[in-house]
Amino acid sequence: MDYQHVITIEPGKRGGKPCIRGMRITVYDVLEYLASGMSEDDILRDFPDLTREDIRACLAFAADRERKLLAIPPV
Repeated sequence: MDYQHVITIEPGKRGGKPCIRGMRITVYDVLEYLASGMSEDDILRDFPDLTREDIRACLAFAADRERKLLAIPPV
């Protein structure tokens, strides 16, 4: 999934953390909700401005970040 049109990073918003479509909801927030056991439907019910595509973009962003971390050779 191409998350680049969904995930935004603005230095003055939420301390420069990756956010969803310029809103104040961060990728970290969504990942925490999923990790705590909330379903996509639960998240969408609690945050009606989010879409399923937003949630999937958060997962794709996290997977891409992890992949990039693994590509960095150990010191």
